[in-house]
Amino acid sequence: MKYKDLFIDFDDTLYDTYGNAIIALGETFEAFHLERYFDDPQTFYDAYWTANIDLWSRYSKGEIDRPFLIVERFRRPLSEGHGLEVTESLCLEISDRFLDFCSSKPGVVEGAHELMDYLKRRGYKMHMTSNGFHEVQYKKLTACGLKNYFDTIILSEDAGANKPSPQFFDYALKVSGAACPSTLMIGDNLQTDIMGAKAAGLDTLFFNRFPEHEKADVATFTVCNLKDIMNIL
Repeated sequence: MKYKDLFIDFDDTLYDTYGNAIIALGETFEAFHLERYFDDPQTFYDAYWTANIDLWSRYSKGEIDRPFLIVERFRRPLSEGHGLEVTESLCLEISDRFLDFCSSKPGVVEGAHELMDYLKRRGYKMHMTSNGFHEVQYKKLTACGLKNYFDTIILSEDAGANKPSPQFFDYALKVSGAACPSTLMIGDNLQTDIMGAKAAGLDTLFFNRFPEHEKADVATFTVCNLKDIMNIL
């Protein structure tokens, strides 16, 4: 068996962050009665996703910090409303409620539990590698029942750098005790997971969850569903 250690991304690789966030956004919209300010809720949802994708990309590159991301990803969509005073305190309040809704959701990507059971039986050491926020990720892990599969939880806030930074992967190798030649990085993000790990000297497995959005041949392996990983490992 070539690989002994697996670095596994969490959000949208195992945990259905996108699906859970859609539900949580709806709950947040209702909790704050935002229908008073939006003729169509979809305006708010679309603006949120546009902001969120942009801000997380910039955050992973170290261009912005966490406090800016947290406020800005709600400031932008709220600013699309009518008659709403968009203050920093309001953005923070909505963000806290949204994250509470999100982190309580148990939804995982199809096949996640089956895959983790299989990898555990095969004797791999598994290490969660994520740019997600510390307190939120542990709540998600508990909610979806995946925490006990991992030998190590490696978060960017502890590493002092985000994926795809070499500093993140150096930290991950040190904390996990893994060695480059026998470690495989599994993730759904071509830039942060795959290109970052490849630059650090790791083999990579790209979970191309939305193949119509991304085409790639830079990874060591590519799959479009989690069950296919069992045919590789």
